Amino acid sequence: MMKPQVSTLFFDMNSFFASVWQAEESQLRGKPVGVVTVDAPGAALIAASAEAKRAGLKNFMRVGEARQRCPDLIIREALHDMFVDYHHRIHAAVETVLPIDRTHSVDEFSCRLTGSQQALDRALALGRAVQEAIHQQVSPALHCSVGVAPNKLLAKIAAGLKKPAVDWLHPDVLPGKIAHLTLDDLPGVSRGILPRLERAGIRNVTDLHALDPKAARHLWRNVEGERFLRQLQGEAVVYPETKRHSLGHGQQLTPQNRTPEGARLVARRLLVKAASRLRRERLFARSLHVSARCAERGRASTDGQISATQDSFSLLETFDRYWARLRIDAPTSVSVMLGGLIETERQEGDLFSARPAGAQTGREGLCSAIDALNAKFGQDTVQFGELPPHKVAYTGAKIAFGRIPDVAEFNE
Repeated sequence: MMKPQVSTLFFDMNSFFASVWQAEESQLRGKPVGVVTVDAPGAALIAASAEAKRAGLKNFMRVGEARQRCPDLIIREALHDMFVDYHHRIHAAVETVLPIDRTHSVDEFSCRLTGSQQALDRALALGRAVQEAIHQQVSPALHCSVGVAPNKLLAKIAAGLKKPAVDWLHPDVLPGKIAHLTLDDLPGVSRGILPRLERAGIRNVTDLHALDPKAARHLWRNVEGERFLRQLQGEAVVYPETKRHSLGHGQQLTPQNRTPEGARLVARRLLVKAASRLRRERLFARSLHVSARCAERGRASTDGQISATQDSFSLLETFDRYWARLRIDAPTSVSVMLGGLIETERQEGDLFSARPAGAQTGREGLCSAIDALNAKFGQDTVQFGELPPHKVAYTGAKIAFGRIPDVAEFNE
């Protein structure tokens, strides 16, 4: 009988934000640590250390309740630049073992296995080597779970079976090895899908594994269901290349900024950050969307097409016109989105201007010079107008699902 072959190694960092604080402050190791965006009584945990989880704490639990359950809990605020720094250090450490193929989030990565690496014993040894590289080259406070399998979905599920161990999945051991999991334990089975599965008589992982992939397409109401099921059954599914069409930033307003003028200035600052990303990533935008959520009226938004640009001054002029259309009352959050993205090399220029295709205008060049000054001398050395009443750390540079801010963003 042939030994199982695997092609993907997936690893994710355990309790990443809390573990980073334990790496930074050795006296926190072995103690329950919770991480919050702001250290305030009403704040919620965005991360909890392994010790805190053993005490019954969970993400999104309010600090007050967490302290009742775990009086020894130590709170630290989220420092996004520090987390991104550790992300890159982990990336560099793992690449001394094998190349990282995909970065899925700030704490999740996958590697492609080739040749002799695909033998199960060899793949498991590489998983242990990944863990050791992180311990030795980054910090012994950081732990990761590793899974190996024929595809990324199964490798991710395997990584979660025995945290922080190294484990594996293969069609030879399916569905038995994962039959104990609940349907919502599986990445890709959302709360919206669960009722559909139940109505179809699918109540456990074994039922789901036996489903025909075409039926999964019907239940998910798109091709993702079929792709998910084929991977769950052990197939290697090739996803088409996706293209990004927009970029943007949003922010929950602090109490000091919850006025129409405060909201405007926060949204304006978010747009400045987004425009800097355009220039750094060599992109032009062809649309702008501006939005604000208000406590009583709900969301107010407006958008429109614009001439291809990466000019902060032009974008801010457009923003002023768009914002004037909105009825803002008791705002709680704002967001801006730049759409219709096109690479610099594909920008064809304006029929009625002398701008060569892909070239910056004089004002865009000035914006790039401002970016360079802020990168060298610190955030807001040169400002595009007035700042919000309360300047929030990491505006536009916070870690979000699937997006890791560039290091440069923390100085823009």
